[in-house]
Amino acid sequence: MEWTERIGRRLKLRDLHILLVTAKTKSMGRAAHELAVSQPVVSKAISDLENAVGLRLLDRSPQGVEPTLYGDALLRWGLAVFDDLRQAVKELEFLMDPTTGEVRVGSTEPMAAGFVAAVVEQLSRKHPRVIFHVVPADRITLVKRELHQRSVDLVVAHTCGLPPDDDTEVEVLFNDRYVVIASAQSKWARRRLIKLIDLIDEPWVLPPPDSIPGTEIAEVFRASGIEPPFAQVVTFSVPLHYHLLATERFVTILPLSMLRVGKGLSLKPLPIKLNARLRPVGIVTLKNRTQGPVAKLFINCAREVAAPLAKER
Repeated sequence: MEWTERIGRRLKLRDLHILLVTAKTKSMGRAAHELAVSQPVVSKAISDLENAVGLRLLDRSPQGVEPTLYGDALLRWGLAVFDDLRQAVKELEFLMDPTTGEVRVGSTEPMAAGFVAAVVEQLSRKHPRVIFHVVPADRITLVKRELHQRSVDLVVAHTCGLPPDDDTEVEVLFNDRYVVIASAQSKWARRRLIKLIDLIDEPWVLPPPDSIPGTEIAEVFRASGIEPPFAQVVTFSVPLHYHLLATERFVTILPLSMLRVGKGLSLKPLPIKLNARLRPVGIVTLKNRTQGPVAKLFINCAREVAAPLAKER
């Protein structure tokens, strides 16, 4: 009875949307400009919401507005409401035409260049009108910010070392590992017996040493009893890695999955046994979040692409 009389008939989705935009912009004036309405309209919508729930949702000051404790709670659940509505609309569109839709995938750049690219390539053949939004970033940012803010539907990343999170679910697809890579036409590609120390003076292209992958790669060298080499090129750019490797001069260390699922790359893993731990790769999603139909298709396709990788030892 309380819901029907006090909330159900008075709380409007339009007012909730205005609150979300106002909290994001921290100003009723900026919210009005973004929504293309007058400031009194914004003020009245928020006032109506506060009257409906019987609580102050925003603190006003000359510097702008900030959500109260109650406002934060309503905003958090408001985001979930609009996300579920968006997923519902996507599902209706998909039911009307199963060949269309979109999915937003968060991924690290190496994973996007390898495994995610393979999933997109396979799924796009079956559903050529599906739109893929691939958001590259480091995995912590993707899981802790983009996924929770519902900017992406799912995250594909190495899951080892991710901070514990009660709001997310992780499905491990396969175990990845680092390998030393060179051009298939390089002098090293023709040798059968190579030790990591043999390459120490070669021109290396590596990620920044203070980054997570840079730290992991340094551990690989130290586990073999040598210090990391001097990198002639320091970059996160995967295309630059590929371009330099194609010159047949440079060597690098990359995840094996980038070669196993990649096509058209004249690259070769060198026969060097590395003392590197396996790195589980998985899909991270929010618990209790309704996935859209295209996101479900992506997850199922990812399982198919990962199946051969999961069998490797």
